[in-house]
Amino acid sequence: MMYQRILVPTDGSAGSARVLEHAIGLAAVHGATVYALYVVNTGSFAGLPMESSWEGLDEMLREDAEAAIADVCDVAAESNVPVETCIVEGTPSREIVRFAEREDCDLVVMGTHGRGGIDRLLLGSVAEKVVRASKVPVLTVRVGERDDAENGSEAEREADVDAGVEAD
Repeated sequence: MMYQRILVPTDGSAGSARVLEHAIGLAAVHGATVYALYVVNTGSFAGLPMESSWEGLDEMLREDAEAAIADVCDVAAESNVPVETCIVEGTPSREIVRFAEREDCDLVVMGTHGRGGIDRLLLGSVAEKVVRASKVPVLTVRVGERDDAENGSEAEREADVDAGVEAD
């Protein structure tokens, strides 16, 4: 499978670097263009009273979006990978799926925090929603707490304990 158009939805979080590493690496190998998408999640601010300083909040959200997109451009430039950028407003999972299909992307590369149990039920997962709804293949890259990366997942630690292996 050759990839020509790789979508990288970004939120500018610390884990984004790992996702970018994968996406840019794939794009470099395939000679693909990366599409950097930032979705301003307008739904999370729907309950704010109108008296709130919406203009200040909107400006702050735009600055965050532009910084996250700039990170993608910087990493791509190091590998001479072309980048197209887009900032949209809406529900992240819906906008990611819509963009991927509208722009005829071959692959979506995005991070997942690997949450389970009650956290996933309460917080939901943008990546999971995209995987379920997208007609475009989705590559998820596990990002998360530093402790998870160093010590393995909780399930791995439990398996080690069951097997008699002591944790560091």
